[in-house]
Amino acid sequence: MCLNITGSVDKVNGNDLSYSDFVKKYLSKNEPVVIIGLMDDWKACKDWVLEDGNPNFHFISSNFGNSKVQVADCGSREFTEQKRFEMSVAEFINRWLNISSIEQGNHPTNKLNGKALLYLKDWHFVKEYQEYTAYETPQFFRDDWLNLYLDHYHMHENPDAYQNVDDVICSDYRFVYMGAKGTWTPFHADVFRSYSWSANVCGKKKWYFLSPEQRHLAFDRNMKRSVYDIFEEVSEKIYPNFKKTLWLECTQDENELIFVPSGWYHQVHNLEDTISINHNWFNAYNLSWVWDLLYRDYKEAAEYIEDIKDICDDYEGLCQRNLAANTESAKDIAIKMKLTCLSENHNISLDFKSILEEPTFLKLCSQLERTYASIHDQHEPILETKKDLMDELVDTGLFKLFSSVICNPENLVSLIDDTLLILKRSFV
Repeated sequence: MCLNITGSVDKVNGNDLSYSDFVKKYLSKNEPVVIIGLMDDWKACKDWVLEDGNPNFHFISSNFGNSKVQVADCGSREFTEQKRFEMSVAEFINRWLNISSIEQGNHPTNKLNGKALLYLKDWHFVKEYQEYTAYETPQFFRDDWLNLYLDHYHMHENPDAYQNVDDVICSDYRFVYMGAKGTWTPFHADVFRSYSWSANVCGKKKWYFLSPEQRHLAFDRNMKRSVYDIFEEVSEKIYPNFKKTLWLECTQDENELIFVPSGWYHQVHNLEDTISINHNWFNAYNLSWVWDLLYRDYKEAAEYIEDIKDICDDYEGLCQRNLAANTESAKDIAIKMKLTCLSENHNISLDFKSILEEPTFLKLCSQLERTYASIHDQHEPILETKKDLMDELVDTGLFKLFSSVICNPENLVSLIDDTLLILKRSFV
């Protein structure tokens, strides 16, 4: 399949880019960008890479080889993704080293000498090795509500969802990827329609981007199924508009980071043996994308089983379990959204005063304050105790608002409006 490449992605030096300029040019406009110059001091770039630029397999296997990880078979499709299975990092590296290297083109062959190419994905390295600081999240990506929240509140605490609940399973959206030349990731948009950033510790990737405005052209007539591999022969009968798609192309080299905005579909190929560090994240700039996806998935889950609504004892619960099949890690958030925002007659209340009593919430507030101080190069006092938090709320006039109980969506909207008004006055 020959793509219509109509543009490339900006490449900028991160040392010459302020946070406000990044927000103005890329974050708020939802535009991709490659950023260089921010990885020079990363421990991973020293420990995980040999002098010739190849992965340091011995170091990784010796220090982290016992970790259990998800590995994708690049030659086997399972539903909309590559087939996955579990193995240790040491086993994965042994498989990698046992496959001899041969010259390939830029696009996937899926096999070397008859053996499947395997791609290690979604390794929760940060949570598993908290004492080893492989890297520091760049300033541009620290306003990360998703991972900050999950550092303090477990993703899965429901034993029905996961039997073995530990700090890795109840984890985060910070990942390490490792793959040989020729490994690849099929056409997709990121989980929750979050932002993502990806940093090449070693190796080189080729990215193909399709903007959100073009997304529908890569789906079937019912907008239910998208193209799997943009370099396969795409059926015009199933995907009648795919030939109209316009693409951005980008090569990401070693020690370069790429910012992937919300809703941008992409396909990625490793042009060399590659190790990358990846985060998914969202904040106020793309929260609407996250909400739209969850709401759309909820409606789709409900439509599938609407014919049994009258005979189902727990129709709402069944809808949520079907939704969870697509977005399991957002299950609790989606339920709260449903109860507080999507229906009118649920008896639920949010007591913000009780939330302020939670020690975990105080830790989250402290981390948020540190994060915003680091982003804006400020050195303000940090909230360390419950009294600090209460004093700050009293000083800004917010304590009275947060002492209220929210019983319906209208109350919540009023609280947000009143909070913004008080904050606006306090900064005038």
